Amino acid sequence: MAVYDKEQAKAMAERIKQSKEAEKRIAEKMRKIKHKMMVLSGKGGVGKTTVSVNLATTLALKGYRVGLLDADIHGPNVPKMLGVQEVKLMVNDENMIVPVEPIPNLKVISLQMALPSDDVPVIWRGPLKHKAIQQLLDEVAWGDLDFFIVDMPPGTGDEALSVAQLIKDMDGALIVVTPQEVALLDATKALNFARQVNQKVVGIIENMTGEIFGKGGGEKAAKKYNVPFLGSIPMDANIVRCGDEGKPFVIEYAKSEAAKAFEEVVENLLNVLEGSS
Repeated sequence: MAVYDKEQAKAMAERIKQSKEAEKRIAEKMRKIKHKMMVLSGKGGVGKTTVSVNLATTLALKGYRVGLLDADIHGPNVPKMLGVQEVKLMVNDENMIVPVEPIPNLKVISLQMALPSDDVPVIWRGPLKHKAIQQLLDEVAWGDLDFFIVDMPPGTGDEALSVAQLIKDMDGALIVVTPQEVALLDATKALNFARQVNQKVVGIIENMTGEIFGKGGGEKAAKKYNVPFLGSIPMDANIVRCGDEGKPFVIEYAKSEAAKAFEEVVENLLNVLEGSS
């Protein structure tokens, strides 16, 4: 067992003090935001970031003030999907990080914006990831918002735990699944995680509905666990293309069935939040 000398103990006490002060500042910032949610999935490959980006964009198009935090430390894709991957972080006169605004009413921050290039890997252990998320919550000028959406990495690891610990008054988790029967297994992991960290499940969203993956797994999972089912997003090749080109799908193909499905998900989400307020 390591024994700290006086200087080490003093440094440790100072770090704890700074962390607690940061948590207080985060709590003050979060009080200026009406609704706060994390977007989870039990595994990768379900289109969680695509859902986060288009959900946030749809809300912004409706006139809501939206913040979108890319909390996927190792694979941050939000900037790419919104066409701002070349933008680097800037600070204002108060030394606060200024969020990027790809469209009116939408503020975005990602660790990707602090990296020298897109192909630089982030090789961090848990404590460093926690510190990074704490800084992105504490040192960003989010301002007054109607919605704050946190796009999590796949699974239920360090980042999700950090967000749940740092945002005390979160509305809860949005869980993205695919339509197959195995969606029940994936949803179970995310649901159990949310409950273990005392987070409400705001709803389940089924993504990639269609001939390839089928339909109904998300709604079945919602019924089994007695949580709201917010809707299904159909497969559309243009969603992939828009993501690659950095153009929000719901803007580029506003009249498509998939864009209308995002509208329906947002309306269902608003109804759920209104009912719980």
